Amino acid sequence: MKDVQRQTRSYLMALFKAHGFNPRGDLGQNFLIDVNLIEFAVRSANLGPKDVVLEVGTGTGGMTTFLSAQAGHVIAVEIDRNMFALTTYATQDCTNVTLINKDILKNKNSFDPEVVQVIREKLAAIPGSQLKLVANLPYSVATPVMSNLVASDLPWQRMVTTIQWELGEKMAASEGRNSYGALSVWMQSQTSVKILRKLSPKVFWPRPGVDSAIVSVWKDEELTRRIADRRFFLDFLRRLFHHRRKLLRGVLVRMYRKQLTREEIDQLMLDLNIPPERRAEKMGVSDLVELANRVFEVFSARGLQPESESEDTEVEDTEVEDTEVEDTEVEDESEVSDPVDESATEETD
Repeated sequence: MKDVQRQTRSYLMALFKAHGFNPRGDLGQNFLIDVNLIEFAVRSANLGPKDVVLEVGTGTGGMTTFLSAQAGHVIAVEIDRNMFALTTYATQDCTNVTLINKDILKNKNSFDPEVVQVIREKLAAIPGSQLKLVANLPYSVATPVMSNLVASDLPWQRMVTTIQWELGEKMAASEGRNSYGALSVWMQSQTSVKILRKLSPKVFWPRPGVDSAIVSVWKDEELTRRIADRRFFLDFLRRLFHHRRKLLRGVLVRMYRKQLTREEIDQLMLDLNIPPERRAEKMGVSDLVELANRVFEVFSARGLQPESESEDTEVEDTEVEDTEVEDTEVEDESEVSDPVDESATEETD
């Protein structure tokens, strides 16, 4: 705990100088230097002996030691070997910390299998345990880490993370707002999202170029059970919000042109009282869940599959400004491509 209390800007500069390296710009390493904020994030997670904590991006181990003091077990994952060495030193007296020196992600759509195996083992070792993600997340992996966890079958209960402010706004946004998109719906359809605090760049060293946020995400089992098929729903959202400002009818006709007729799309919208002029960005979370469920019911009854069912579990909100999806009827037979990655390039450790 002594080292944690000294994690100021001057302390970190001296630490890196003593070890002969600097924060890596390519990894966007920005360290939280306000101990009060570290304590606030950990306290907000309401940790106890039944909690197994996943920390991604340990940095110098400042948060790791706080987590160790309150949780049943901490699994700390750090990709940078230099930061891994510093975390190893900081946690040398912590008997309930497992350190893993590798990327948390196998790719942007899935966790590394070794990390998942360790998580399952540590959960099994504590009867009645639950998983919580508590971390100062690297910005570039925040979306895939959080969306992958929501999509997984791991028994997670809560996330308390430091992420880019813009990303926090997207997760918590309501319909009609500019930041509302596929990620908003994916998260809110299965969780409760709350921004706990806005953080200025000055509480980090080196300072990032944007504001950050501490967000709390609670798993909501009741909401999750309302989704007929989560893989289908994920694919539905990613493709639908690829053209969020187009009329919903035209986008649906294009998405499912080989499975459903225009008349069937019209009937689905009529049955759900969706006006023909409605756009995806104006539809609430529950309405989108209901629409996706109805489409899935039709597909299941006929043994159909989406035209290009995606394996992605990351939800991105990039909109394609094109003229392919018309607001009336679509004759074009080209594919609706998956959204490109719009993740921020800055990271925090």
